[in-house]
Amino acid sequence: MGSLVYTAIGTLDGYVADVGSNFDWAAPDEQVHAFLNDLERKVGTYLYGRRMYEVMFAWESEDIATGQPPVVADYAGIWRAAEKIVYSTTLERVRSTRTRLERAFDPDEVRRLKVLSESDVSVGGPTLAAEALRAGLVDECRLFLAPVVVGGGIPVFPDRLRVNLELLDERRFAGGMVYLRYRVTP
Repeated sequence: MGSLVYTAIGTLDGYVADVGSNFDWAAPDEQVHAFLNDLERKVGTYLYGRRMYEVMFAWESEDIATGQPPVVADYAGIWRAAEKIVYSTTLERVRSTRTRLERAFDPDEVRRLKVLSESDVSVGGPTLAAEALRAGLVDECRLFLAPVVVGGGIPVFPDRLRVNLELLDERRFAGGMVYLRYRVTP
């Protein structure tokens, strides 16, 4: 059985993007990227909403790692090897391999996916993660906090959501990023 994991890179004040939907501050350095890659190797399926899928689709390109450090090519391979499910009512079709489109998020189907999975399942993007959290499906939250405050934007967690968490792991990186791993508890 796999765990459902919500991983996000956010600001110290709790946003995944600023008021202009920018997240240029979130680019991990090589040390953080290598650590993140090791976490992502355990993921067999990514669950995305339309917006997160459109951001992540860049990893489908063979050219994404050109001129980049080896950790970038490593992540591209990890991403391409995983299954992907995109939940969208507006997306006409998916363009990446190993990807299917679903029109609605079905908590029972995700529960079944977790039970049948031999690897972890990752829910990407705060909107879809909020649905999974509200349905009681998320087992872990993995947060990378960047040393920046943006004052508003798209929150890591939605308003009016209460989730109890138990700290399992933490790590500080030379560039100022902090990793926090939490188990969702009843």
